[in-house]
Amino acid sequence: MTTGQHRAPRVVSLVPSLTEAVAATAPDLLVGVTDWCSHPAGLDAARVGGTKNPDTARIAALAPDLVLANEEENRAPDLGALRAAGLDVLVTEIRDLDQALRELERVLVRGCRLPRPGWLDDAADAWRDVRAGAGTADARGAVVPIWRRPWMVLGRDTFAGDLLARLGVRNLYADHAERYPRVPAEELNARGADLVVLPDEPYRFTADDGPEAFPGLSSALVSGRHLTWYGPSLAAAPAVLGAALDAAR
Repeated sequence: MTTGQHRAPRVVSLVPSLTEAVAATAPDLLVGVTDWCSHPAGLDAARVGGTKNPDTARIAALAPDLVLANEEENRAPDLGALRAAGLDVLVTEIRDLDQALRELERVLVRGCRLPRPGWLDDAADAWRDVRAGAGTADARGAVVPIWRRPWMVLGRDTFAGDLLARLGVRNLYADHAERYPRVPAEELNARGADLVVLPDEPYRFTADDGPEAFPGLSSALVSGRHLTWYGPSLAAAPAVLGAALDAAR
């Protein structure tokens, strides 16, 4: 049914991974997405600007029933402007895998009024048997840059850090006071790491841009989408990330 109280909700997503999550489940719900929403390709929805600078007037004009956001990726003033325009804004908080699975269900089932999708069960199953590597004798100590110029790394309480810990990688900045501290390359090299993990987003580290800053360290070039996105990519993430980490041994 498409009328009355049973009408499918019109959804604007301001988070690329949540866009993919909705699109993999019920793509017709999406009426607006950010310029950074790259998955799936060819998405038929209005572009409403970036995650940090959305066009709030255009979003309001789309008359969505729900706007999906994240407390880390989107700015509070923009979300406040959307609420002031009378829009319902669902803000997710995701700091580890278990929270990601819970929040994805909240977004899709409670927010978008959809049945729990099969891919969410596949994601939970894919990670269920992955051992928690943090604190074990064979866990490799790593620094995990996410940006350069200036260098920034994963710090405390991050979703990506939790995934790596489950895969046997111990983030050496997991006890830092900041979640994404700025740390000079010289200090990163002096930290005593076994490994540097270099994702291809948000900064696009490549074989020619990143490893040369860490001479003597093994470099794991990993898929940023599988490391930092919470959505359908989670089902394949243990295998994809595990293979990249194994290749760096």
